[in-house]
Amino acid sequence: MDIASSTAAGAAALVNTSPQTNTVLSSDFETFLKMLTAQARYQDPLEPIDSSEYAAQLAQFSMVEQQVKSNDLLTALASQLGASNMGQMASWIGMEARTTAPVQFDGTPIIITPNPAAISDEVFLVVRDETGQEVQRLQVPVSAEPIEWAGVTEDGLPFESGLYQFDLESRKDGEIILSEPTTTYARIVETRLDAGQTVLILEGGSAILADTVTGLRAPNA
Repeated sequence: MDIASSTAAGAAALVNTSPQTNTVLSSDFETFLKMLTAQARYQDPLEPIDSSEYAAQLAQFSMVEQQVKSNDLLTALASQLGASNMGQMASWIGMEARTTAPVQFDGTPIIITPNPAAISDEVFLVVRDETGQEVQRLQVPVSAEPIEWAGVTEDGLPFESGLYQFDLESRKDGEIILSEPTTTYARIVETRLDAGQTVLILEGGSAILADTVTGLRAPNA
């Protein structure tokens, strides 16, 4: 009786425990079957365990096992799709992607695509270095026409090479009504697969998700 009670309690606890890994699940399933066998062997002949209890326990564990197998299948499928997507994105290497991520400045002027608020009466281009520190603020036209950042200080000295990010600050009657990153183009130098997502590495080291790219063009287009 003691053995049967202990075995039954262990079996019930095993069914109600969520497995953490596939290895644990496989091990637990084997243990579960052994415990059921022992439970049947040592049960009280005068008070046998209802067979429906066995069926219920097996059904519950089988459902968990099938769910984990389904998850494995979905994970493998996602990995295959991600690898396939990365293969397609490999053709993007060498192209220029439109992004709001920091871009590399090497002395060549950078073309910026602004999108100021329609009701603004003043617009400023805010330039930040790779640490996020503001290094320049320039007033620009209230227009969506592309503008060129020459990369020089007010004294005419060039900024150091490195990563720079650009924000557009729209004002109305001296009040900021909109501040958001502007888009620029940067060359793609590498594609990676990270957690099932395709990551693009830009010149200078910035990493962006492929699905955040809002434009693509040939170099020097």
